[in-house]
Amino acid sequence: MTGVMESPAPTLPAWFTELFAHRRWVRRATPFPHIYVRDVFVEEFYHRLATEYERVRRDRQPEFHVVSEHYSADAISLNKLRNGPLALFGSREWHDLIAGVTGVRGTGDIEGAVHHHPPESPRGWPHSDLAPAWFGGPAPTAEQIRLPDDTVDIQTGERESGVEARELVRGVAVMFYLANEPGWEAGDGGETALFAHVNGRHDPEPDLLVPPLNNSMVIFECTPRSWHSFAGGNTHDRNSVVMWLHRPKSEAVRRWGEDHIVKW
Repeated sequence: MTGVMESPAPTLPAWFTELFAHRRWVRRATPFPHIYVRDVFVEEFYHRLATEYERVRRDRQPEFHVVSEHYSADAISLNKLRNGPLALFGSREWHDLIAGVTGVRGTGDIEGAVHHHPPESPRGWPHSDLAPAWFGGPAPTAEQIRLPDDTVDIQTGERESGVEARELVRGVAVMFYLANEPGWEAGDGGETALFAHVNGRHDPEPDLLVPPLNNSMVIFECTPRSWHSFAGGNTHDRNSVVMWLHRPKSEAVRRWGEDHIVKW
């Protein structure tokens, strides 16, 4: 089942909404609810995003870090991209747009990075992204955004004595594809795999593959059933912005129970 929705929301400022190529985004029900968008931004702004990523990849290579031991991407965090076009993904306007189209009231806390998978990267493992995240400082106001910093370990909450921190849970996942080889075709790999069921299997067959087409995006609420993974087997570099909005832990526990929140 699919449906068409209007976006971005009309209450957002004109300078922001004018960056978008159109207002019709597709809401899909299977294999779990998600939103898919082609041609997210107008061509001129998308070109600025891709050019900025290529500059960052070239000039700031030492700042890219391995995402995790069992994941083939390296990344540079959004909190290091506060200036230039990529800063849009760490803005309050972007946060509020994603919160509005998903119906998840975000806390104003954003975690994310630009990911790079080299060619022939292995596939990832299915996971839901319903995981805890710790942020320092008081909750942001309705106009503020907070990104992680080095004072609090985002996975564990470890911090020095006297440092304030809040335990949240990932609420919405966003993947925006950019600066990839143009003309992607089936067989080129690097998709995002979505699963209806996992049932303890480490390597199930995906129910849907989302291609890494430039200037496209997939968005979904993080729930116990939002199973997804990197499909691997990419014949070219695969680049994307991967980010999350967050919700209070108490809200996630009330909806699904604490045992469904996946510890790191």
